[in-house]
Amino acid sequence: MRREQRRRLGALMLLLLGVLLVRRFNWREFIPFKMWSRGIGLQAVESMFKLEGKPFRIFGGSMHYFRVPRDYWRDRMLKMKACGLNTLTTYVAWNLHEPARGKFDFSGNLDIEAFIKIAADVGLWVIMRPGPYICAEWDLGGLPSWLLRDKNMELRTTYKGFTEATDAFFDKLIPKLARYQYRKGGPIIAVQVENEYGSYAKDPNYLDYVKTALLKRGIVELLMTSDNKDGLSSGSLEGVLATINFQKLEPVLFSYLDTIQSKKPKMVMEYWTGWFDHWGSDHHVFDADMVAKTIQNVLKTGASINLYMFHGGTNFGFMNGALHFQEYKADVTSYDYDAPLTESGDYTSKYFKLRDLFSKFTEEPLPIPPSTMTKGSYGMVEFKQYVSLWDVLQSTEEPFKTVEPVSMENLPVNDGNGQSYGYTLYETVIFGGGQLHSQGHIRDRAQVFVSNQLVGSIDYNNLELNIAEVPGYRKLRFLVENCGRVNYGPKQNTQRKGIIGDVLLRNSPLRNFKIYSLDMKKSFIESLQVAQWNDVPDEPVGPAFFRGTLRVGFIPLDTFLKLEGWEKGAAFVNGQNLGRYWDIGPQGTLYLPGTWLHPGENEIIIFEQYRAGRILQSLDVPLLGKTLYVD
Repeated sequence: MRREQRRRLGALMLLLLGVLLVRRFNWREFIPFKMWSRGIGLQAVESMFKLEGKPFRIFGGSMHYFRVPRDYWRDRMLKMKACGLNTLTTYVAWNLHEPARGKFDFSGNLDIEAFIKIAADVGLWVIMRPGPYICAEWDLGGLPSWLLRDKNMELRTTYKGFTEATDAFFDKLIPKLARYQYRKGGPIIAVQVENEYGSYAKDPNYLDYVKTALLKRGIVELLMTSDNKDGLSSGSLEGVLATINFQKLEPVLFSYLDTIQSKKPKMVMEYWTGWFDHWGSDHHVFDADMVAKTIQNVLKTGASINLYMFHGGTNFGFMNGALHFQEYKADVTSYDYDAPLTESGDYTSKYFKLRDLFSKFTEEPLPIPPSTMTKGSYGMVEFKQYVSLWDVLQSTEEPFKTVEPVSMENLPVNDGNGQSYGYTLYETVIFGGGQLHSQGHIRDRAQVFVSNQLVGSIDYNNLELNIAEVPGYRKLRFLVENCGRVNYGPKQNTQRKGIIGDVLLRNSPLRNFKIYSLDMKKSFIESLQVAQWNDVPDEPVGPAFFRGTLRVGFIPLDTFLKLEGWEKGAAFVNGQNLGRYWDIGPQGTLYLPGTWLHPGENEIIIFEQYRAGRILQSLDVPLLGKTLYVD
């Protein structure tokens, strides 16, 4: 009898201990959904996807953690869930996670594990697109610029220098992702192999290399590729589900996909809900009714779909990409994309039309959309202090001295990794003047100064400049801006920036340079605190830094900075690089997240290359420029 009592008492104690453990620990950190029992992950079974053996359709939306402030991740995901979507897709930006070879960063806004956990907590499945190349209108398609220090580098191939670097990055990244796979209790249901490789297709062995690199590091979920129609045949891979990208649903698209892989579910990995903008162009807007109609037609076929983008965000800093086919075109700072959620996370008519559409394909009522975040208008900021770039040079690191010009990537800075972004100043001494010719070796755009006086600019279209003949020696300077590396197309291997070869004066190559690396990282901006700031002159011109103060109330709100009267440069608030501005448009304001502000005084520093204004305006609405409607 006593033995039976002790047995019952022991069982009761174990039960109480179990209850205490369940209450003590936050098990959602380990088991995000109702995920106690996992067996079969996402499968591509004949004409439909199956999850746990049950029919499943992917209603996805793209949002990139590196384009959205961390404090806003949950808000955007809740809005995604309330729109009727069940899956989040994101790229991984290698160039942010490994800014220098062997030095990795997965903290703060780059904490991809936290991003995945929030998605799980909100109730979203995840499709990971880890690259190594991602396109994404992001500098060099997400590849780190230090790869280009190798003069023989062949990006996106099985060239040893590229695969060794990719392997080292994947050794750090993939284990972080693998633990959140579906079969391990996490939300990741699929992983993409590279990105749109069929449009590049320089190495027939490369995709198989990337596939193997994922598998050997523990990826067990469904693998996918992603290509437009023209790239499908070269971008598909045995044992990997091919998906398609488009903006208009043409009758031939799905039938062509069937010729690549028969009896497989159809997936639109990128349905383009809008488009990106270039400097000097218009702001692209896609008709909301047309977008909803196309998505409806896709869904009627039984296909799954991912909205690229659901929320675009911002190319903060100098991270925008570019295109270079017939001409070089750099992308603007805003990645609003005319997506269902605006750059700052606000709803659009497109959002509500799509929410109404997706509600018809879900069994349960959709969650109520979260309330919109209030925007702030903080009025005018006056700039009363400035310091010339020439004066700042005295407190920067010693310039690199070289006989011949050296590209920014090959400069001996950043612990031997070269300079990745920003500006590079090349200085030499000339005698007399004459015709200056870049031979196309200035990438991407340079202001040319003689004795500190601006004499003109050189870019891809303007290769020559006349320098007035003056007897004697004078200082010649080139302030070269890296406006963004190409992220798509055949020119990815030629994206070295700065001065990449000989520049001629009177048909003779310039020699004996001093080169200053002006990356304008946060540490560089903070170093300006000790600069000798002066009162702004009556007619302020660049290149120079201008300082002002934005005063904010007790609760900082998102706002938009309008730099009317300024010409070209970049804006920094509390050390954060908001990105580039340029008066050629279309973008007319820079997005400033409230989470980067604090109550009271906030420091604004503007780096202006040409003509400076005296004020800027803080608005509660963005100005994205003249609209180009696309049908």
